[in-house]
Formats: sequence, C-alpha cells, structure tokens
Amino acid sequence: MPFTRVAVEGMSALFVGSGRAVVAAVLATVVLCISRQTLPRGAQWKRLAVVAGGIVVGFPLLTSFALTTVDASHSAVVIALLPAATAMVAVLRMRERPGAAFWVATCVGVIAALGFALAQSGGFGELAWADLLLIGAVMAAAVGYAEGGLLARELGAWQTVSWALVLASPVMLFLTVFALVQDPVSATPVQWAAFSYLGVVSMFLGFFAWYRGLAIGPMTRVSQIQLVQPVLTIGWAALLLGEDLTLATVIGGVAVVLCAGSAVRTRVKGRSGAGLWRCSRMISRSRRGSFAIRPR
Repeated sequence: MPFTRVAVEGMSALFVGSGRAVVAAVLATVVLCISRQTLPRGAQWKRLAVVAGGIVVGFPLLTSFALTTVDASHSAVVIALLPAATAMVAVLRMRERPGAAFWVATCVGVIAALGFALAQSGGFGELAWADLLLIGAVMAAAVGYAEGGLLARELGAWQTVSWALVLASPVMLFLTVFALVQDPVSATPVQWAAFSYLGVVSMFLGFFAWYRGLAIGPMTRVSQIQLVQPVLTIGWAALLLGEDLTLATVIGGVAVVLCAGSAVRTRVKGRSGAGLWRCSRMISRSRRGSFAIRPR
C-alpha cells in the first residue's frame, strides 16, 4: 500500500494497476518457458481466470484508484478485513458449515471497517467511494487467494501465479497502453522504483511463498498471517510517507484486526477446520504416492 501510494502520485492509477501486472507477466512468461511447464488442462483454465480476476485485475486496479484519494494507513484499516474475507471464501468454496460465532465475528469486523471508513470521510463523499473500492479489492483478493490456494495444490504455487498472470496479460497490456495514451507518465526515479517493486515483488515473487503456504493449509489458519499486514502497512506508511498515526487509525485498525482474528480462529477450532487440515495432509501424502486426491 505505501508503494502504491508513492507510485500513483506520479502515474495514473490505471497505469499503476495494469502496468505492474504486465511487468509480472513478462517475468512469468520467461520463467514458464525456461522451466518448460506443461499447460493447465480443461477446467483449470477457468479456475485460473478466477484467480487472475481477483489478484491480477481486481485488487491492483481497485487499490490503485482508491489510493489516489486516501492515505496508505487509512487503506490498511479496511484491508484488515482480508483474513476474515479469505477464510469466509474458503469456507464457502469448500462447502463447509461454520458455526454462528464465525459469521458473527466476520460481520462485526465488516461493520467496524465500514464504521471507521464512514467516520473518517464524514459520509458517502469522495473518500467513501475510495473505501468502497478498497472493500471491493478485499473481496477480489479473498476470492483469488482461496481459489489460488486450492489450485496451487494441483499446479504448484509459483506455477499458479505465473499462469494467472499470463492469462490476464492481454487485457492488462491493453489497459497499460490505453493509460499511456491518455496520460503519459512523468514520474520521478523514486516513483519508478515503487512501481518496479509492485511489479516484481508484490505481483510476482511475493505470491510464490504465499500460495505455497495456502496450498499446505489449512487455508483458514494460514490466512491469519494477513493479520500482520495492516500493522506493517501503518508502520511503513508512517516511516516512509510521514503519514500521521492518529488515534482513530489505531483504534480502527485494532478493532478490525481483533474481529478478523476472532473469525479466523473460530473457524480453525471448528470441526471443518480440522477436516481441512486432514485434507491437506492427504494431498501432501498423495504426492509421494502413486495416486492423486483432489479436494471437493
């Protein structure tokens, strides 16, 4: 978030959101060609389209447009919903039936995030629209994480990310060229450095370890790692961008993180959470054997 905030100060949001994906797609194409990976099969392409729509198209574009009007620390509070959203999508994707406590904690977290956003903007004004974009980015990333975590068990972690980037590359390349024609880039070296980080690390290398962790699972437990993200985002925003660490931001961040953490932990302690762990163990063992198991 802090580097996206830096980049959009000298480049259009459309260029930042789409261009970073093009950079990552070029790297993905090179890696796939060098390693001679086999093409995904059948329904895997449809699932890759879901992953691409969430993490390649949805999240980068929505956050880039949102960060043209809000601070990185402000966005961190709304993005703190991501762990609960990822757990919720994983629950729905795996057709589980969590208890009432999971849904209560998730709903309270959403209300806390919305309450913070409305309190900061004073209503549905300019900043409120940015908050809606951030909430949309959360849902897009949650879907991409959940589906990508499952698909990584079949294709591999970095392969899933790479194929998703390649699949979305025609659309993102078109948007990048369109953005350059409409608003030519005139950025500083620091802004270009931030953009490079977004393309190489945020959109490519960072997903290698993340999808590997989601594939090992259980996904609801691994998603708890995201609870560190808003804390780090607020800290880096203060250190790198000099953003004020207000009391409202601290209170809002703590409230959302606690609610998201409660939702995830409630789900992990449930019987279905144990089922996910057993399923993951079976898949891991199947890779060492002569048969394959696919989760329902």
